[in-house]
Amino acid sequence: MSPELGPTERAAVLVEALPYILRFWGKVVVIKYGGNVLTPVDGEPMTVGELAGETEALASFAQDVVLMRSVGMLPVVVHGGGPQIGDLMAKLGKVPEFVDGMRVTDAETLEIASMVLIGKVNREIVSAMNVHGSLAVGLSGEDANMITATARDAALGFVGDVEVVDPSILQRLLAQGLIPVVATIAGDAKGQSYNINADAVAGAIAAALHAEKLVCLTDVTGLRADPDDPGSRLAQISVDEIDAMVASGAASSGMIPKVEACARAVRAGVPRAHILDGRVPHALLLEVFSDKGVGTMIYRQGEVLA
Repeated sequence: MSPELGPTERAAVLVEALPYILRFWGKVVVIKYGGNVLTPVDGEPMTVGELAGETEALASFAQDVVLMRSVGMLPVVVHGGGPQIGDLMAKLGKVPEFVDGMRVTDAETLEIASMVLIGKVNREIVSAMNVHGSLAVGLSGEDANMITATARDAALGFVGDVEVVDPSILQRLLAQGLIPVVATIAGDAKGQSYNINADAVAGAIAAALHAEKLVCLTDVTGLRADPDDPGSRLAQISVDEIDAMVASGAASSGMIPKVEACARAVRAGVPRAHILDGRVPHALLLEVFSDKGVGTMIYRQGEVLA
């Protein structure tokens, strides 16, 4: 167990956070909370320890978001739930099919995804935050036509892309002091529902809200110069350098949608985007309120970093 901080050390932590609290007062921060931040579900019954770890991780995240709101920031949470969708599919005896790493989503799989994202994961996040007060409101991209989707590829079924974001419902909730928690199910112009990648949704919402930051919480420490070397984390990188890493294969697999969403958001006017390990207790606070972050910060080429 870490030794308890003395009065001087605790005061230093607060003093270090103060300029960031003042800088981000009244600013929107979009936080993408990946399903893989929680204890991975492998289709086997979870042990008591795993369930406790999942609950503890969610409680820590909820505390961070509520604290951000309490010091004047305007957080918006966008969440995924891929591992949880896979777990329910396994329990129902449905074998997933993938094309180029993306889950093929037929009508039954879409129904499962909606049940998990809207009916389970969203409610768990909202409940964890509302332990601290009447703050969080759960909704999906379908509510108030917040997100209009388009089909990505006929071979993938009901997998969608973001066509347009109408942020008005989010703006109204933020104006009332609430924390929107968004599940990434959205409909097209005809009302057909689609499951959309949560990284892409978070980036599009950050751009539409003119957010100050986009923060992607995942299960790795950040973007690495060498994907196989945890010690090669890049503390800062420009969007142009990200393009080069994707083209060279240095950023691959599940990291690609994250870095692409971050790059699009920054190019659309979001000043900073971050990728960090959400499994680290209070990683969100360490990244936002300290001089030395714990993940990777993405910025526009040529900017002077402050």
